Amino acid sequence: MAKIGFIGLGNMGAPMAANAVRAGHAVRGYDIAAARCAEAAAQGVAIAADVGDAASGADIVVTMLNAGATVVDVWTRVAPRLAPGALMIDSSTIDVDSARRAHAVAAEAGLLSLDAPVSGGVEGATAGTLTFMVGGSEQAFAKGQPLLAVMGRRIVHCGGPGAGDAAKICNNMILGVSMIAVSEAFILGESLGLSRQALFDVASNASGQCYALTTHCPVPGPVPGSAANRDYRPGFAAELMAKDLRLSQDCARSSGAPTPIGAAASALYERFVDAGGRGVDYAGVIRFIREMEEQERAPIAKAGE
Repeated sequence: MAKIGFIGLGNMGAPMAANAVRAGHAVRGYDIAAARCAEAAAQGVAIAADVGDAASGADIVVTMLNAGATVVDVWTRVAPRLAPGALMIDSSTIDVDSARRAHAVAAEAGLLSLDAPVSGGVEGATAGTLTFMVGGSEQAFAKGQPLLAVMGRRIVHCGGPGAGDAAKICNNMILGVSMIAVSEAFILGESLGLSRQALFDVASNASGQCYALTTHCPVPGPVPGSAANRDYRPGFAAELMAKDLRLSQDCARSSGAPTPIGAAASALYERFVDAGGRGVDYAGVIRFIREMEEQERAPIAKAGE
């Protein structure tokens, strides 16, 4: 079994680290939040004093952080603590340029490296059923695959450095756009007298079927595990979706790719977060869309008085 350093023990990182512990790996973790460290410790993760301590002597270091600049900074601090040939894996969702800079940091230190962002949310992290989208060399992928396999169910090697984050950004643009479309469909269906359950039963078994509908259905009832049934307490917070859509548009601009629907979704989620959506599940965008419509109707109604 390997010695694993795990840096970033938040909603995703902690259950991922716990699954590595259950698989028999020796995991030493660190997070800036003491409460997160305590929760991870209860799952068998040994807690380090700092990022360097978490990485020291590790065969593999995994990072799950909140921004590209943070990943590059942590990798720069951690790399000298590892022996040549050790592996660094970043499972954050960050911009492709930062991912490639992190790979360069590892290469300069004689280390193997992977960018391996995930899909599947907290539920998948806890159950060990995540999908990993992986970028890096074949050698690094071969070394990292056994660990990724205990934290996820599907591991896809997408290409060289940065390819994993590129795939994740494209995937989450699809998810963000889909959730808006699903939300609008339920609003339209309700306005036409269609029950939520009837629309779900049709669309989930027809051409409207998608992950946003069948797993994260934005209305209460049809999918008991969706955030809509717990007042939109987040599994995947709206501000994280806004960040991922922002990344998609940064990539679109830098590459010259036309993404008009992605741009519209990004703008809508930014408005949702700014209007109080921070800390709300991304499926809660359906409430924001309803509120937008009510606000737009109000001046018309007032004018008719």
